Amino acid sequence: MSALTPVPTTWHETRERIASGGGSVESLVRTALQRAREQQELNAFLELFDESALEQARAADQRLRNGTAGPLVGMLVSIKDNICYKGHPVSASSQMLAGFTSLYSATVVERLLAADAVILGRTNCDEFAMGSSNENSAFGPVRNPLDTTRVPGGSSGGAAASVAAGLVHTALGSDTGGSIRQPASFTGTIGFKPTYGRVSRHGLIAFASSFDQIGPFANDLADLTAIYNVIAGPDPRDSTTSRAPATPVTLRDPGPLRIAFYRECIDRDGVLPEVRDAMLGAVERLKAEGHTVSDAELPLLDHQVPAYYIIATAEASSNLARFDGIHYGHRSDKATGLEDTYRLSRSEGFGPEVQRRILLGTFVLSAGYYDAYYAQAQKVRRIIRDATLATLRDHDLILLPTSPITAFERGALTADPIAMYLQDIFTVQANLAGVPAISMPLGKGENGMPFGAQLLGRPFDEALLLSAARTLFEG
Repeated sequence: MSALTPVPTTWHETRERIASGGGSVESLVRTALQRAREQQELNAFLELFDESALEQARAADQRLRNGTAGPLVGMLVSIKDNICYKGHPVSASSQMLAGFTSLYSATVVERLLAADAVILGRTNCDEFAMGSSNENSAFGPVRNPLDTTRVPGGSSGGAAASVAAGLVHTALGSDTGGSIRQPASFTGTIGFKPTYGRVSRHGLIAFASSFDQIGPFANDLADLTAIYNVIAGPDPRDSTTSRAPATPVTLRDPGPLRIAFYRECIDRDGVLPEVRDAMLGAVERLKAEGHTVSDAELPLLDHQVPAYYIIATAEASSNLARFDGIHYGHRSDKATGLEDTYRLSRSEGFGPEVQRRILLGTFVLSAGYYDAYYAQAQKVRRIIRDATLATLRDHDLILLPTSPITAFERGALTADPIAMYLQDIFTVQANLAGVPAISMPLGKGENGMPFGAQLLGRPFDEALLLSAARTLFEG
């Protein structure tokens, strides 16, 4: 066995090291597996895929020798525990699917493997991707690598933690209302939600189908762009993907940009002074660098989170109905009849937050309440989408905070679901409008924890968004 090689921070460093004879993919994987076990206290990984990861690594080394290696050779990736991988367990971090082994792979997994990336393991998340702190997992909370007393954000907290801790180069998460960007803000990483329909959702365990979108985390925009280029594009197995080919993104200087800034997002209670000052400082810096930054209005800001949660829980109620102890999922051994089987299986299999959202979603879809809640929320969604697209017709990008605060201590908000839901106040706009969005590290609070700035772009213009993010925030 070859000697263990330290895991470089970025994949580009890894690729250069391996190309110059400084190690093998197999050695890299062995090191990463060892380091992941040494940091088990983070609870970032639910399972490490030792056997398949080493098999992929050996095959990649062989293809390197043959000169036939794929574009992501040497990239170590983790996948959120709601992304299916054939022959490997997937549970959505829920007792409802404990012990289940996937019968097929998600499209994104197939594309990663075809590109010679190595999937190291599956990461912990809020149960069925429902949460903003990664405290709702049936397998315990994830700890923030930067301060283990604090949360990493949610629902893709394990994915973010695996990147922030340097255990992998990139990670795949899912973003329904901010579940990639908010954890990126809390862990000092980069988190990217592509346009809805740009990346296939085939093989993603659904939460809210009209919002869910798979996207990557990384410590480096070049790495993030490389994995995005592989996973993006049409998929006949997902009818919601765009049929337009995804042109590979090449990071470039976009020149002077027209940026809309939502000042009302920082002039409100609950936003940390450090976040407010950093955002205002960023605006002045961007102006000094030759970009045009102008104030824009964000209609119905205080209605965005309620509208999002009404629609998302309604879709969750529908999507999770299949987990009934008969068709899919946990079946109670205490049940004595059909009704008992449904009631006990779902009560035992789903955790409190998932049950809360199913009940809320069922309520807003019920007779007598559908028009008052669900239909009204859809109207709000349309207003927000139209306003977002109108702003982007006159501007290249929209700038706003990713989160009003930094990572909070575990348990600080668990007793107040409304306060937890409001963590999504600045991220749900991109999901409601279906536009791409990215969170970039911006600064640190008085507690030493990072926070991010968020950029929103035009639908399917990931090339400009990613290039602008590098120019504006990576320098």
